[in-house]
Amino acid sequence: MAHEEMDDDDDKEEGQIIQDGGMQEMGMDERLIFSVSPPSIHSIQMPTISHFTSCRYAGDKPLAGLTTNSSSFQNGAHQLPWLVRTPLRKVSNSLSICASLVDGKVVPGKVVLKPSDILAYNLVQGALVRWSYIDRSAIEPPTAVLLHGILGSRKNWGTFARRLAQEFPHWQFLLVDLRCHGDSALIKKRGPNTVSSAALDVLKLLGQLRLTPRVVVGHSFGGKVALSMVDQAAKPLARPVRVWVLDATPGQVRAGGDGDDHPAELISFLRTFPREIASKRDVVRALVHEGFSKDVAQWVVTNLRQTGPPNASSPGFSWAFNLNGISEMYQSYEETNLWKIVEDVPRGVHINFLKAERSLHRWALEDLQRIHSAEDQAVEEGGGVEMHVLEDAGHWVHADNPDGLFKILSFTFQGV
Repeated sequence: MAHEEMDDDDDKEEGQIIQDGGMQEMGMDERLIFSVSPPSIHSIQMPTISHFTSCRYAGDKPLAGLTTNSSSFQNGAHQLPWLVRTPLRKVSNSLSICASLVDGKVVPGKVVLKPSDILAYNLVQGALVRWSYIDRSAIEPPTAVLLHGILGSRKNWGTFARRLAQEFPHWQFLLVDLRCHGDSALIKKRGPNTVSSAALDVLKLLGQLRLTPRVVVGHSFGGKVALSMVDQAAKPLARPVRVWVLDATPGQVRAGGDGDDHPAELISFLRTFPREIASKRDVVRALVHEGFSKDVAQWVVTNLRQTGPPNASSPGFSWAFNLNGISEMYQSYEETNLWKIVEDVPRGVHINFLKAERSLHRWALEDLQRIHSAEDQAVEEGGGVEMHVLEDAGHWVHADNPDGLFKILSFTFQGV
């Protein structure tokens, strides 16, 4: 359950706003040019497939952005909120931003932005999508949300999302860093750090972007987040939604057997490292010495962010996530029980479970029987539950067998 594969293609630096000239360019992709000239935004050239990324805060505090008001909550359910614009409290000198979050102006000497204060995200769009957050008149395209697992990030879905966007060019795919993970770790969050609060963050972000997803795909921890989103969303739903829970069960979490990499133990061991880390190699050695696999050790160090200057002999590193918060989130993942959503599926919801053939996640016979029983019951009540098995794959389904996963998921995006 613990680990997610590294997406090498998405590990590039996503571009910096250049603040010392008239033209300002986002370097995520040569096809995406974000041009700013005082006093207003002049042009945005939409790429064939674009990555839109929220602000990555260079300072010690996040910028104030868009917040939701208390009327977003009705009877314990989360409605897609109205937006409340709040004053900008701080302007960072070094930001990576995305066109879809920009709602600001340029004043002499600095760029004034109002980024999301909810979650960092990418938006990968197909060639036929013409929607942007700035263009409020554009028709909303079909949107899918892709959620990573514990200790992962939105980068894990990058290559797979681009492949989906190429195959289904009228769709767009929202990839988020869940709270305490990736760039979202730099956005201060109130506790508790749970499956439920992580799901509510995603609902708030969708409300901020004014998007209503037709598909939500969650891997492992992200699978439970997807189920919790359905649980918390206001009913009846605005439109039917398909939920994919990849290699996770709705109830009690059963880790692998002896010799497997246990997430709770991995998180606990990572918390013993100092705040500043001198070498990635030292971390790999320490993890392997502690009994974790080399694959996991090498994957873990992809979550180290360089803190010193690039040309320094010993630049130094720190974790790109909040380990204390992640520890709370994993405990919540083990304890959260969402069988009620599966066994009483809300109308308009179709839940798909996918089990990896070689999964380290222990699927109990009871889990499989309850899911199959829910399949029959859901058909009678207008919902839907289905069970799938991905052959030739371990827990890292979108790394171990991306072709097989793509084939299984593809029908979800057809005919829309």
